[in-house]
Amino acid sequence: MQTRFTSLVKLKKSTMQKSERIVQKANANLNSASTALEVSYNSLKDIEVPTIGSVGDMLASRALLNSQRDIIQHNKEWVGFAKEQVLQAKEKLKSDMIDFEKFKYLELQEINKEIKRQKIQEAKNLDEVALMTFSNNNEKGI
Repeated sequence: MQTRFTSLVKLKKSTMQKSERIVQKANANLNSASTALEVSYNSLKDIEVPTIGSVGDMLASRALLNSQRDIIQHNKEWVGFAKEQVLQAKEKLKSDMIDFEKFKYLELQEINKEIKRQKIQEAKNLDEVALMTFSNNNEKGI
């Protein structure tokens, strides 16, 4: 049954579904960031610091360690950003879900009103038919 809220319900549902997809993408991005952070920590553990050798080897090792620490810092920032994106996406989804439920409820109320109106009209029609039948039977002498 079509109501004046039907098109709004469809619109709000599509908005809600879009928000759900955004939350899924944000969660996937967070998982990627977390994985990258874990990999960068493991890479830091794998770097061997030379205990003997030339100064050049020591400086190269130090540069490698600094570079890996920078990568870790970048990945930490990425994780923080991804977490913030997930929170924002969840808040938007929550808001969209509330809007969808509101309009769905209004549509249901409108449908119930229409059903009630139709039942009352049907009862009136049946009463009218019964009255007409009764009048016809009385006129015929039955």
